Amino acid sequence: MKLLSTFIVLATLLFSCNSPAQKSKEVKQENFKVTKTDAEWKAQLSSEAYSVLRHEGTERAFSSPLNDNHKAGTYVCAGCGTPVFESKHKFDSGTGWPSFDRVIEGNVAFSTDHKLGYTRTEEHCATCGGHLGHVFNDGPETTGKRHCINGVALNFIPENGKTK
Repeated sequence: MKLLSTFIVLATLLFSCNSPAQKSKEVKQENFKVTKTDAEWKAQLSSEAYSVLRHEGTERAFSSPLNDNHKAGTYVCAGCGTPVFESKHKFDSGTGWPSFDRVIEGNVAFSTDHKLGYTRTEEHCATCGGHLGHVFNDGPETTGKRHCINGVALNFIPENGKTK
């Protein structure tokens, strides 16, 4: 049993989205519809959301209440409110971050990240450039994709339209 627990912890660390290297680069704003100064983003966002959205940080695994959210609705960028994921495409990946098998087309931008010594696909809000997380090819059979997203980068809008 102890060996299984150790394996699970090691596998979670190995395949997670978390890395201190992600905190190194700020997203360039010239190609996005919503642009703000660094001071404006700091004033709008919590310190953790600012770190993730504007400096590609990663929240601690299992720290977001959105990881266990099972309500119907839409997940929007916490920086600008752009709808990026639908609850019907959310699944429990066991990684500690909200995970989805697909994005809302056109609302998520992708780039290549080599910060850990291997290639990963990074995800940003296509409207404001906020860092959302990464996409991996180990998702469910529906698409084969796991969009591993920082919960602090999202707000949840329930199907009834009242914010959480």
